Amino acid sequence: MWRRGIVLAAVSVLLTALLFFHSTIPNRIGNLGSLLETFLPWLGVALPVLLVLAVLRRSATALIALLLPSLVWLNLFGGLLIDKTGSGGDLMVVTHNVNAENADPDGTARDLVAAGADIVALEELAENQAPRYAQDLKAAYPYHSVQGTVGLWSKYPISGVRPVDIKMGWTRAMRAAVSMPDGKVAVYVAHLPSVRVKFHAGFTAGQRDSAAGALGEAIAAEPLHSVVLLGDLNGTMNDRALASVTSQMRSTQGAAGNGMGFSWPAGTPMARIDQIMVKGVEPRSSWTLPRTGSDHLPIAARLQLPR
Repeated sequence: MWRRGIVLAAVSVLLTALLFFHSTIPNRIGNLGSLLETFLPWLGVALPVLLVLAVLRRSATALIALLLPSLVWLNLFGGLLIDKTGSGGDLMVVTHNVNAENADPDGTARDLVAAGADIVALEELAENQAPRYAQDLKAAYPYHSVQGTVGLWSKYPISGVRPVDIKMGWTRAMRAAVSMPDGKVAVYVAHLPSVRVKFHAGFTAGQRDSAAGALGEAIAAEPLHSVVLLGDLNGTMNDRALASVTSQMRSTQGAAGNGMGFSWPAGTPMARIDQIMVKGVEPRSSWTLPRTGSDHLPIAARLQLPR
């Protein structure tokens, strides 16, 4: 019983090392560290497989070794399995990468209006579709601004609108101040560059990483106390490349969500690369919305602003 399952025990130890030391895996070769961190929660799928194999082998050694990755995985992601959804909140926000090739932008706009949010942020707005979204959302959201391929729609007045330079050569991020009854909230909308997995180059994310650094600098320099970031960051909260942003803001899903909140791809979500993050604001609840014509799911959150 003790001598059987040595190979299974070794696999458990290797899995533990990947989970515990993921931040030390270098990005110098194909950005392997960021690639692992993007799908890090999915390493947990190996745990029940190893458990079944250990039982079939009747190996006490494999079962005991399996405790190591199980404890580390629960420490990293167990909190996301707990329903932290609360009540209340005086501001509901939604963000959605609508997909430039969306075949039904009008239907997508109707779905977003039906969600009942106070603020809606859209990313990947195609030039020929932006006017359609503006028209479809106009009745519910009298205030809006489109900067490049991102846009913000609000039930409350907005001011101080400006593009945010994320070092791409064209506008894929913006900032606006939304005037709430109790004061102004700085709202950032961003769509960081896409990443690709290539056979010879690995996880190619150099442009995304530099854009994240520029976005983090802009948010750090924001003069307003309450800040909300809405957008498709093409990375998860575990991805070290987004540290310039994630180190200064909270994920609403992590603080007030229920489950992993995966948002992409819409058909079979495997990662949460769409984010709602806050600073100086208290998350009350966070969730994903039903699928639209996009390849991303919309995500929503209710926030409590400081009085």
